[in-house]
Amino acid sequence: MCLDIGIAVCGPNEALVISGMFQGGKPTFINGGRAIVCPCIQTVQRIPLNTMTLEVHSPRVYTSQGVPISVVGTAQVKINGSSEEMLGYAAEQFGGKPVDQILNICLETMEGHQRAIMGNMSVEEIYRDRKTFSKKVFEVASVDLHNMGIAVISYTLKDVRDEVGYLASLGQARTAQVKRDALIGEAEAKKESTIAEALAEEQRMESKLVNDTEIARSKRDFELKKAIYDTEVNTAKAEAEMAYSLQAAKVQAKIKEEEMQVKVVERMQNIAIQEQEIMRREKELDSKVRKPAEAEKYRLEKIAEAERQKVVLEAEAEAEATALRGEAEAYAIEVKAKAEAEQMAKKADAWKEYKEAALVDMMLKVLPKVAAEVAGPLSETNKITMVATGDGPIGASRVTNEVLDIMGSLPDTVKKMTGVDITTRMARA
Repeated sequence: MCLDIGIAVCGPNEALVISGMFQGGKPTFINGGRAIVCPCIQTVQRIPLNTMTLEVHSPRVYTSQGVPISVVGTAQVKINGSSEEMLGYAAEQFGGKPVDQILNICLETMEGHQRAIMGNMSVEEIYRDRKTFSKKVFEVASVDLHNMGIAVISYTLKDVRDEVGYLASLGQARTAQVKRDALIGEAEAKKESTIAEALAEEQRMESKLVNDTEIARSKRDFELKKAIYDTEVNTAKAEAEMAYSLQAAKVQAKIKEEEMQVKVVERMQNIAIQEQEIMRREKELDSKVRKPAEAEKYRLEKIAEAERQKVVLEAEAEAEATALRGEAEAYAIEVKAKAEAEQMAKKADAWKEYKEAALVDMMLKVLPKVAAEVAGPLSETNKITMVATGDGPIGASRVTNEVLDIMGSLPDTVKKMTGVDITTRMARA
């Protein structure tokens, strides 16, 4: 199991330190790669190559003048993975240590050098010349950290403070001096500015007068030349316009003449076309209207003659038929009248001989029809409502009695109309 082979892999922000057998007496460094490792006979360590930010605080450090101040600096450091020598220093110093311990070592180293530089400089030098202070700390710290395999990328002075008001007093004195110099400089600048402005104004006015004179002269010359040029241009333009108008009039007249000729030719062609159209229409009228009209007239005349003859013949036939029908009807009426006269004569003779008997016979034939007519409305009735006073029969028997009463009154009615007493004649029979 001790001879099992493993593969160690590291990212681009770290380095592998492989030591043990098969390494030739010194470790092997691999930056951002992989390696085959035998766990029992070889050791693998990882060194971080990330950039580390250090905030270096140095509180109440006495400067070369004995004034206590506090300084805060910011440094960027990292293990230099591009140099195998520095990787060897880093592996020797920080092998197996976590990142926090590496940061703490770097921070203490930077703070020590920062305090040392502060003690060798005055407050004014640190405060006013921060670039020089940062450069000294960077150079001194870089030497020591290089021996640990660490490179200082940058260092800047972030803040300078004091608790005794020295910086404030220094600022006030400097502020007063700056204000004084500013006032003096402002006064001198105003004096020089006023003098310069007066000279400039004088030169400006002189230049302005010269320029105005030159401008007026140039403007006069320009106007004179422009008038001359305008006259020449207008003359040429008028001549050109007149020539153009004359030429345009000639061209227009020629165009009008050509148009008139074209119109004359067109009119003659139209007249010829119209004459041909008139001849065509006369022929068309003769072939389509006149001759068909004459033919139609002849046809209608023949049809009218035939109709007239037909009407005459039909009238003669109708007259002859009417005469025949009249004669036949007259004969039929005469025969019918004779028959009816004979019948009436026979009836009259019968009436004379059987006057009362005939009347009775006729009445007896008529009575059933009268009874049917009396009972007809009752047969079509859906509902009958009888109103009685309480005397006599009621209901269906009442309807029957009413019909019988009507029938019983008929002999009296016949007697009044004809004078014949049917009841007496029936009793005799």
